Amino acid sequence: MSDKIKQTTNRTISVSRKTKETDIEITLNVDGQQSININTGIGFLDHMIHQLASHARWDLNLSVNGDLHIDDHHTVEDIAICLGDALQQSWRQRQTMQRYGQRLLPMDEALIMCAVDLSGRGIYVGELNFTRENVGNMSTEMFEHFFLTLATTAAITLHIKPMYYRNNHHLAEGCFKALAYALKEALSESQGDNTTKGIL
Repeated sequence: MSDKIKQTTNRTISVSRKTKETDIEITLNVDGQQSININTGIGFLDHMIHQLASHARWDLNLSVNGDLHIDDHHTVEDIAICLGDALQQSWRQRQTMQRYGQRLLPMDEALIMCAVDLSGRGIYVGELNFTRENVGNMSTEMFEHFFLTLATTAAITLHIKPMYYRNNHHLAEGCFKALAYALKEALSESQGDNTTKGIL
């Protein structure tokens, strides 16, 4: 079933997605005031997406009813699809933006590199080598799947590379925070053209 996307205000994008596996409602304003309400049914994912929205200075409302009695795969994947849809609509409506963003982010003993290009080309490259199968109630294999799906649906190029880490919680949280600041920079206003092609 295709996602339903609409622009509810000048800067707020609303996306809904209902399948046999998940029922998701999301509103996103990337020029927000950190008004955040998240309920995915996965506590650790709530924490990570809250970090993303807060550090990126977004307004984000996310409500999810997923088939968690099976596992977390469908819920995590479909959240990334919906958030990616909203993010793509958000950056494509901007007249001017930096387009590129990057952050080298320390999270206690962990150091994470993240770089993004709002390019129109959905590409993810990452090296997230967790040493546990789960962090909280989320499968660690789903973090890379989240970032891959987000990048593909948002039509952005996303690179995430941990330089080093010891704590799996810090690895995950550092990735989401680094992404937040990279996106914040990429979405910021700029002067002049950001592509020699004339269109992204």
